[in-house]
Amino acid sequence: MILYREFSWWYWAATDVLLFLGLAGHEEGFLLAIALSCVQIVHFRWRTGAFAAFPTQVRVAYTGLLLLAFLPPLRWLYWILAIGTLAQVLFGYCTLARCLSLMPWNRREPMNWRLVWRTFASRPVKGNIMQGLPAAT
Repeated sequence: MILYREFSWWYWAATDVLLFLGLAGHEEGFLLAIALSCVQIVHFRWRTGAFAAFPTQVRVAYTGLLLLAFLPPLRWLYWILAIGTLAQVLFGYCTLARCLSLMPWNRREPMNWRLVWRTFASRPVKGNIMQGLPAAT
């Protein structure tokens, strides 16, 4: 599900290019990815009107992971972030958003294995995972 007509898709695609640039040995790629992720936070905070809005939460968490991975002993995390972002860009599947949807402040039903399964096994949807999860039965 390549959503190249959505500006958010372009943010993720550019971020992924920068991450792979960093992984290829150009450390400035990591710094530029962090900067672009900060721009996304500001943009989505302005667009949604709240840091608590789900799209903003995803960008804040992602930026936090980028900053954490910048620490030398944790640089290997950039591989996970680059591959995960590539899955987002190519297929619309965002593992981070699915994890965030399970946080207590984002869910409306009790945590159980059925919810976890539905969250991670459901198909990617346009918008965000919070809109696309099937209703509990």
